[in-house]
Amino acid sequence: MAFHLLERDPGGAREIAAAVGSAIDRLGHCQRCRMFAEGELCPVCAAHGRDRSLLCVVETPADVVAIEQSGSYRGCYFVLMGHLSPLDGVGPPRSASMRSRRCSAKARCAR
Repeated sequence: MAFHLLERDPGGAREIAAAVGSAIDRLGHCQRCRMFAEGELCPVCAAHGRDRSLLCVVETPADVVAIEQSGSYRGCYFVLMGHLSPLDGVGPPRSASMRSRRCSAKARCAR
């Protein structure tokens, strides 16, 4: 894609670069689940119809998007923003957001 844009559509390449730059400036992380968000909460956490008793822990924001596209899961998420590898010393996050999710949601595992 990059070669095509650079060779045949430099204007389009500039538009994409500007859009990515704008997204980087606007996006942060949801205070509840760590998904990308433009405000304090992502659309999933802000939605009133979610089953807050279900918590799906995923590795990346792309995993949230894939699960949401299936349309079959109505619970909440927690995004690790990376993988767990206890043998490599990479454990679960010790962040306040994960502890608050665990304590306040009283979430059960999704099966």
